[in-house]
Amino acid sequence: MAGKGIFAGLPWWVTWVVVPVVVIVVFGGLIATALGFLIGVLFKVLIAAALIAGVIYLVRRVSGSSSSSSSSKSDW
Repeated sequence: MAGKGIFAGLPWWVTWVVVPVVVIVVFGGLIATALGFLIGVLFKVLIAAALIAGVIYLVRRVSGSSSSSSSSKSDW
């Protein structure tokens, strides 16, 4: 593997401390932006699902109370 060849003679702390810190410093803004975007999309999906479920609940509740006066549910 090419990764083992690059880190072969280095101490463990370079591989497990310095390299991740450098990656986070260099790409931290990009990582934060991507995570923020994903969390925002997930939040919007949850809000949309809750609103759709609320509309379905209200429509079924309203049509359920008015369907007792009509002869069948397929009137329209």
